[in-house]
Amino acid sequence: MVAISLSAGAVARIRFAVSCLWEAVASIRVLRDPGDHAVHLPWVRRVRPPLVEAGLAGPNGGLLWQLVPAPPGYLADFLTPPPTGLIPDLAAELAALRATPGDTVRAHLDLYPGERTPALAALYADPPAGLQRLTEEIEAYWRIALAPDWPRLRLLLDADVTARTRLLAEEGAAALLNDLHRQVRWEADTLLVAQRHCLAPDVTDGPGLVLIPSVFVWPSVLSVSAGDAPQLAYPARGLGTLWERSTGVPEALAAVLGRGRARLLTELTSPVSTTELARRSEMSPAGVSQHLTALRAAGLVVTHRRGRALLSARTDLAEALLSATG
Repeated sequence: MVAISLSAGAVARIRFAVSCLWEAVASIRVLRDPGDHAVHLPWVRRVRPPLVEAGLAGPNGGLLWQLVPAPPGYLADFLTPPPTGLIPDLAAELAALRATPGDTVRAHLDLYPGERTPALAALYADPPAGLQRLTEEIEAYWRIALAPDWPRLRLLLDADVTARTRLLAEEGAAALLNDLHRQVRWEADTLLVAQRHCLAPDVTDGPGLVLIPSVFVWPSVLSVSAGDAPQLAYPARGLGTLWERSTGVPEALAAVLGRGRARLLTELTSPVSTTELARRSEMSPAGVSQHLTALRAAGLVVTHRRGRALLSARTDLAEALLSATG
């Protein structure tokens, strides 16, 4: 159990961020131990063969693969510098990673058990050159493993932030922190995290705690203290249906609403954009927009803005209708 004391000022400065690097690092942990991350098995089966062929995973995996052990092994904090906000930028995060001081890299590598592999020894001996190699591997990994699915993942992460900021507004910071995960508890001005490896210090001043929704950190949480602010990565909501394909439209619902509108309701398992709905349903964006207008008028869909995107979600009435029609 790790205890992080948060001052009143630090609680007031709690913020959310979305991170490409967190998803890259956490997804490698999934590839290393897919049996413990069953919800992601469809993704693992699809991306593992090309990653192994590229030398980015498996027995011949490179520096990135060697730095990220299977859970619950120690994960170097320098791999995930604090992200800056809700608009993730892989290039900016990689630039921050390359700027990690050599002493920090060596200090974190000293925490790895056992003898260093040649790749880790080279990183220890020459951190700037090693970090350059590492960021190039991350870019290659991202293109193969995550870029094709990033729009879908990003929407799920954004929807999680929207739901939790609403909880923060309605019930306060204590309710927010206690709702993150079963391993996280807020008690007597202290954040308790049931995790073995965590170097996060008490937070009295500075930027405060950074909360990072993650697709691939499920079913656990990860916390680090890289940079000035401790970070807590937790599983985003809605992961259960992330990789599922549509099971079809209930005929009773299609008879009432029409097949197109019924299809959209069944696809709205989490808040999504019109563009994503068009991709899932194989309709035109204009057609999706027209159907959503009708569904909103009937009280079955609500739409809210998230940054530049408009996200649509089912209402309680729609959930009841779907349940009743099977």
